[in-house]
Amino acid sequence: MIAKISTGRSIQGMLNYNEQKVKKGAASLILANGYADEAGALSFYDKLGGFSELTHKNQRTKTNAVHISLSFSANDKVDTPTMQAIADSYMEQIGFGDQPYLVYRHFDTSHPHIHLVTTNIRADGSRINMHNLGKTKSEAARKWIEEEFRLVKAEEQKPKTLKPLHIEKAQYGKGETKTTIGDIVEQVVKNYKYASLPELNAILSQFNINASRGEPGTRQYENGGLVYSITDDKGHKLGVPIKASALQAKPTLKNLQKRFARNRELRKRDIPRLRGAIDQVLSSDQLHTKESLQQALKKKGIVAIFRTNAEGRNYGITFVDNVNRVAFKGSDLGKEYGVNAMINRMEGKPAAEKEALSIKQSDKAFSMEPNKYETPDLSGLRNLLEALTSGYAEEEVAYGFRKKKKRRSKNL
Repeated sequence: MIAKISTGRSIQGMLNYNEQKVKKGAASLILANGYADEAGALSFYDKLGGFSELTHKNQRTKTNAVHISLSFSANDKVDTPTMQAIADSYMEQIGFGDQPYLVYRHFDTSHPHIHLVTTNIRADGSRINMHNLGKTKSEAARKWIEEEFRLVKAEEQKPKTLKPLHIEKAQYGKGETKTTIGDIVEQVVKNYKYASLPELNAILSQFNINASRGEPGTRQYENGGLVYSITDDKGHKLGVPIKASALQAKPTLKNLQKRFARNRELRKRDIPRLRGAIDQVLSSDQLHTKESLQQALKKKGIVAIFRTNAEGRNYGITFVDNVNRVAFKGSDLGKEYGVNAMINRMEGKPAAEKEALSIKQSDKAFSMEPNKYETPDLSGLRNLLEALTSGYAEEEVAYGFRKKKKRRSKNL
């Protein structure tokens, strides 16, 4: 059995999360401890009121909501009465036996698990100390329960490769826009690892959803706002966007930035697998185009998304590994996985060799233009310099670069 304890400032938010699961048929309320009525007879406000009655007695404690998940192995034989007994035993042993709590059985994963919602504010207004609760009490309770109920021990549960999430693409007009966006965004935000908004958008684009901060300089952008839209298969936005704060999961920019920081560390273990898959695909002699690369990676559960500007020039690439549920900007995997390096590798040329070939071909093209690239008059230094300068100017135009003035370095 694996136990996870999280805390927050909104009992209502935790309650809403589980109640929405019940509404969708993905969970059921199996136990209500500390309430006058049975679980099935409680309204939403009855459930919320049981907690609010206690939290109002301690206005100084802001973090007063507790959410616990107890997950079992797929090999554990745990029916609803067993889950109820385990929940009661666990809560008693960690010091929450006298607290009101609700127990929800969830059915949205392949392994059985329950979620418990409670508060750490006692009837007398005092606060239950949550510091190191996992180490001081939860671990001991878990081990006792594993022995008592003959469960598979947490240490014996081998991590398995994640299966891709089955998320249906959004179709504008098919359902209520806010609900459609909310359901997809919630699943992606909570189940994938990403470290930037472009990486999150790379994942969401698979399901016809886009997150936007708006244009720089707008009030939305300056205030850190974020909206979500349904798109068509080409990425064009459809309908009215929905504010992040209006969605159930609250995937606001501020909340996402917290996930960005955590995910940078969590996803490091996924780098070797993704690099290996890309390298294996690139070892094929049949891979010479972006399309062929994308098709080959798709067979391994990886989506390669090239970013191009209005002129059709590639300026970035993002890889989405739907097997391990992680996204990386190409260069974050290493410089050899950046967009230019990837194109060069597909063509079987190192970057330096490709650049030299490009220049050679450009020079050949220039020499074919009449009266512009004939051999300069070497008798006069001025004519030579003008010819060379003219040549380089044309070369810059051909490559689409703008020549920058050199700055003199200052020794400070």
